[in-house]
Amino acid sequence: MPGRHPTDYIAGTDTMRAALLTGIGGPEMLEVRDDIPVPRAGRGDVVVRVTACGLNNSDINTRVGWYSRSITTATKESGYDKADVKDVGWSRRGLSFPRIQGSDVVGRVVEVGEEANPRLMGRRVLVDPCLRDRRRPDDPALAGYLGSELDGGFAEYCAVPGENVYPVSSHLSDVELAAFPCSWSTAEHMLARAGLRQGETVAVPGASGGVGSALVQLAKLRGARVVAIAGVSKLDEVAELGADRVVARQPGGVPEAAVDANGGPFHVVADVVGGDDFGGWLEALRHGGSYVTSGAIAGPIVELDLRTLYLKDLTLHGATVYDPRVFGDLVRYIEEGSIRAIVGGSYPLSNIHAAQEAFLTKRHVGKLVITI
Repeated sequence: MPGRHPTDYIAGTDTMRAALLTGIGGPEMLEVRDDIPVPRAGRGDVVVRVTACGLNNSDINTRVGWYSRSITTATKESGYDKADVKDVGWSRRGLSFPRIQGSDVVGRVVEVGEEANPRLMGRRVLVDPCLRDRRRPDDPALAGYLGSELDGGFAEYCAVPGENVYPVSSHLSDVELAAFPCSWSTAEHMLARAGLRQGETVAVPGASGGVGSALVQLAKLRGARVVAIAGVSKLDEVAELGADRVVARQPGGVPEAAVDANGGPFHVVADVVGGDDFGGWLEALRHGGSYVTSGAIAGPIVELDLRTLYLKDLTLHGATVYDPRVFGDLVRYIEEGSIRAIVGGSYPLSNIHAAQEAFLTKRHVGKLVITI
């Protein structure tokens, strides 16, 4: 019978350890506490005992208020004094505090709501972080995100919709699995939006990050030719992901260098960087090419020459809310062993401040993961 599974809950207590975001601001707004109530499963929900949860740009962006339209700078540990709390969430509908962040949940199901699938009980699972409205799941304007509009995985337990839970059979560790959900579903969605096909060419700025390293592998899985851009110290690691050519990130001239490395313009640019190179990447596309973005770590405000857009018949795509089949495909890739996790380091929940500090330095390749 669905319900609480006492052997998998912390014996003798109704509280748990969690990292609680108390408002918009600096690291001091993130408090690790042991007195947070353990969540219970709603009618169609399940409770996951979290073992690992990946760290994302969105965790920093949400804490500092970067998603607010009032912030125009690159992702960094500041800006919250100008953030408008009414539009700081991923959905830009504002946030309520306190909030438990963390989108990349891996763990085991320990409670199943009466309308959720009872076969999920006890299963090792990945959680799809894109929360679709149950009444109108096809309306992206109503979507929310785990760790933003709903408490996430920087906690010992997390309650999530049953339809967002995917059992996974893999030899990978929980830490490795936690590298996948947010970044890889984003990357898969980006390439689907851009329509990248076998034999085509794609440029990947920011190829050493969570989304970027996923883009390299998923583009190769599609049979595309990949030119990856990363810092000089990371080029060898990015090349090992399967990139056909690697180009060093440097001030000025990166899109042009990428075109030279490719031997001509690209069918697709899959970008999470933005900033000053945006116009150059549009110039780096062939006629009829596609630019797709899911981030702007170098800055969200860019210059667009409309003549480049219309004279080259380009298509621009934003990529955030994806079809559930995207996450299903991702789980299948994991189980088939056709993609590999890239973990740049792991930290216990008690050291989440150090993890976020390390994340902001961008010295790692792949994902940083919080262990619970």
